[in-house]
Parts: sequence; C-alpha cells; structure tokens
Amino acid sequence: MPLLALAYFGFISLGLPDGLLGVAWPSMAADYRVPLDALGFLTIAGMVGYFTSSVAAGFAIGRIGVGWLLAISTGLASLALTGYLSVPTMGLAVVCALVLALGSGAIDSGLNAYAATAFGPRHMNWLHAFFGLGVAIGPLIMTGVLTLGLPWRWGYGIVAVFQAGLALAFALTVRLWARTGPAEAPAPTVPVRTHTLRIPAVWLGIGAFICYVAIEAVAGLWAYTVLTQGRDVSPRAAGLIVSGYWGALFAGRVIFGWVSERISSHQILVGALTGIAVGAALISLPAPAWVAAAGLVVVGFFAAPVFPLLILTTADRVGAAHADRAIGLQVGSSSLGAALVPALVGVLLNRAGFGWLGPVLLVLSVLLVILYLLASRRRVAV
Repeated sequence: MPLLALAYFGFISLGLPDGLLGVAWPSMAADYRVPLDALGFLTIAGMVGYFTSSVAAGFAIGRIGVGWLLAISTGLASLALTGYLSVPTMGLAVVCALVLALGSGAIDSGLNAYAATAFGPRHMNWLHAFFGLGVAIGPLIMTGVLTLGLPWRWGYGIVAVFQAGLALAFALTVRLWARTGPAEAPAPTVPVRTHTLRIPAVWLGIGAFICYVAIEAVAGLWAYTVLTQGRDVSPRAAGLIVSGYWGALFAGRVIFGWVSERISSHQILVGALTGIAVGAALISLPAPAWVAAAGLVVVGFFAAPVFPLLILTTADRVGAAHADRAIGLQVGSSSLGAALVPALVGVLLNRAGFGWLGPVLLVLSVLLVILYLLASRRRVAV
C-alpha cells in the first residue's frame, strides 16, 4: 500500500526536527550569540504554530482534501528547515521555528485524521511508533554532522531534502488520497463547523489529550533531574533510565499494535490508563530509587497506545461528521500539555521539592481516566 508507506514516512518526518534541535542548540546558541535559555523562544514559537495549524487542519481537509494538505504542509516544513541553512540571527530562527511548526501541526492532524478511518488500530499504533523512530534518528543525524566537523546547519539541510522529497510524493499521490480516503459523512442538518465545539465530548477529548501529552512530556523532561538531584542516582544510570522510558514507549506501541487486533480499543485504553496511574503511584512512593525507575518504565509502556487510540476512537465519541475537526482541535490543544504544563511543573519542583513529580503524574493520570470515561459516555449520532 503506497499510502500506508507514505504515512509511515510522514510520521518519521514529524519526529526528525524534534530530534535535531536538542543536539544542535548549543552550537546554534553560540552562532547566534544568545544564552542557552533563549531556547524558550523557539519552543514558544513552535507551540503557537503547532496549535494554530493543527486546529485549522481539521477545517482545511474539507476544503482541499488530505492529499493537498499533506503536500503543502510538508513543503512548508521543508522551506522552514531550509531557512535554518542561512538565517543569521536568532529572531529569524524563531520565524523558521514558527513556520516549521505550522507545517508540522498540519501534517500531524492530516495524517491522524486520515489514519483514524483508513487504517486499523495496529497501524495506528505503529505509525506513532515511527514518530518515535524519527525523534531517535534526528540526534544521530546532527551528531554525525557535528562529528564530521560540519556546521550544524547541514543537519537541517539533510532533513529539509528528505521533507522536500516527501512533499513531492504527497503531491504526486493527491488523487489516491482522495480516492481511498475516508468517506464523506452525510451532510448534517446544521452547520458542522459551528456545532463541533458544542459537543461536550469534544471538550472532554481536548482535556484528555492535554493531560496525556502533559504526562508524557513531564515524565520525559523532568525524570533525569529528579533522579539525579532528588534520588541521588548517578548521571549515567539516570540517563539509562530515561532512555528506558522512551524505549518502553516505542516498544509499547509496537506490542499494542499486535494486541489491538485481538482486544477492543476501549478495553486497551482503560487498561493502559490504569497502568499509567499505577506507574505514577510507584514514582510517588518514598521508596528506593529503583522503584521510581520501575514506575517510570511502567508509565512509558502503558502510555504507548493512548495517543494513537484516542485519535482512532474520536469518531466514536463525537460522530463521524465532526471527527476531522475534533482531531485537529485535540492534536492542537495537546501542544499546551507539551509546553505549558512541564514549565509549571518545573516551577513547582524548584520551589516545593523534587518529590512532587510522582504526585503530579498521579493527579494527571487520574484526571485523564475521568476525562476519557466521561467522553466515552457522551457519544453523538454518527
């Protein structure tokens, strides 16, 4: 299936730029003569662009189709990555980050909206696993570039070429995406565009996505600091534990891809959300560091199927006529969980102590369970 293969490459492309930035930033900061904490300007620009395009993508699909949305958005991402090759100032780099996020957010929403109806739960999990693969490949590309003594800009140039080729592939297959894409829903008796936001399950779903992404981001960003400074774990061991967390997330998506063909998505989600809460509880215990490490891996493993299966079951909760727009709103809102919540948690940990990481994750996981169960009960007519 050529479209399935393109979807996999599309998810890899989403992860590649995220992996580049972490390795490239010290060199970028030196070139732009800015302090290391200036990275926040890039992340904020990325959050704004990602949220804006993710929400807009759900409405754009109905006008131009998934194929053109993917082609245009991937081309925009390639243009932004190319911009990093030449921009001389931090201000222009922020503009590149904004444009890159505009393209990436639309790609994310477009691919998720298509996959939610065109592919089954197995491929939905595997597609998101390939996003993790892209995040892992990005640092390897940038590390290789810097090891060879080349400027950091080359790393972005390599990924820009990949994105340009993918944009061309999407453009050449526009008719296939239209022909084999999700069937159009019957025309509603009321304007779908205005009434999507009136469905309670849409707002409950938005809350669930914010909570889930916040759990994933908070655990990944703060676990190393908490383990080394709060649990006296050596830097090397803490690094391996955090790698184990991301590895469990990747492995979980591969494994749950198989399991999802035998168990319903709802059953998997209930079990996975319960597993996240158990892992968060382990991190919260005043126990030896290995208990917290085990809890972190448990959180990573059971978090694996949540995002893809929440996307996949969106139509069940809000109705097929509203699914594309709801997915765009959910994916866009998830950027709040990825950027704002970890920042607030950082302030809390700095002021109240590192022991609060586990309780914060536990509260978020319980809230996620509640939001999901409420959203699943509030179904509308398809």
